Amino acid sequence: MAYATVEDLRRRSRRAISADEEALYETALEDVAVLIDQVNEHASIEAKRIVSCKVVLRAISEDVDSGIPAGATQGSMSGMGYAQSWTISCGSVGEMYLTKVEKQMLGIKGKIGSVSLLEAAT
Repeated sequence: MAYATVEDLRRRSRRAISADEEALYETALEDVAVLIDQVNEHASIEAKRIVSCKVVLRAISEDVDSGIPAGATQGSMSGMGYAQSWTISCGSVGEMYLTKVEKQMLGIKGKIGSVSLLEAAT
């Protein structure tokens, strides 16, 4: 079960989603629903819808025409030497991953913990 629809994606997308692409987007929305449920199935439906759209649009890379991968945090281009370099902080292009903000939207907070083997043994 997907938490968002292709129509939700159309409202958030910077480019038109063609009828030929709808099946791809529907499948991606179903895939990200599984990812979200693994993280926190009890998150609000609105948070799940927003995160679903953000992850799918990033994974399918909205900026295909610009040559800049979606999610890139650093980039470099050259001229006649044809050099390009991009840094993606969380995952890779085409991969479905949750950013820190998306995890927070789903109710997952960064936690730091430790275990003392010496204390557990006593």
